[in-house]
Amino acid sequence: QVHLVESGGDSVQAGGSLRLSCKISGYMRDTFCMGWFRQAPGKEREGVAAQYSAGRPKYYADPVKGRFSISQVENTVYLQMNSLKIEDTSMYYCAAVPATGDYCSMFWATALRYNYWGQGTQVTVSS
Repeated sequence: QVHLVESGGDSVQAGGSLRLSCKISGYMRDTFCMGWFRQAPGKEREGVAAQYSAGRPKYYADPVKGRFSISQVENTVYLQMNSLKIEDTSMYYCAAVPATGDYCSMFWATALRYNYWGQGTQVTVSS
């Protein structure tokens, strides 16, 4: 069983930065797809960023390209968020699924394709 725990969410002003963490515990296959998603009230959960296994390749949604960065150190996956905008306000979740590289490239942004989820961490960006 894989257990994911997010942390790092906070309230910041527009233009600021945050780093979210997702600690992985339990058994995880060597090859997996690791993603960050977000969901605002009344909206669908959307993929923000993902990476395959050891960290390459990486995938980003268009709204966050150039501002967000996903990385991993040992059993913790990070989402560095810079130049935050009000529209980045959301609950952020990390998710994982055992996968091949092709599977990750095709489905990295599809929430239903992930098996394991954290409880979420709130990010609020204000003007």
